Amino acid sequence: STARMRGVVTHGDTVYMAGPTATDKDADAAEQTRQIPAKIDERMKIAGTDKSKLLPATITICDMAAFAAMNGVWDAWIDPANPPCRACVQSPKLAHDGLLVEIMATAAK
Repeated sequence: STARMRGVVTHGDTVYMAGPTATDKDADAAEQTRQIPAKIDERMKIAGTDKSKLLPATITICDMAAFAAMNGVWDAWIDPANPPCRACVQSPKLAHDGLLVEIMATAAK
């Protein structure tokens, strides 16, 4: 966290999470996507919730050529009984060089 933003904000029974990115900026989009759910899981645990209570998620990906690979990782992680609403958008560049995927999510408590 910085003075600019927090990683997690809870308002009532809703948990808003900033979009985490991968730690390994040299990894491909699939591997970067594998690294992000652990960060989301950690934030949700701290806030007293879990992935079964995800509401919407927005995935930003730099190249739609990696869409299927990213979806494979996403599909393996989400709770299949309670998948969130989701949007996926392409952005040619994220905030830091080497980042290929960012996932912003909101969950109920």
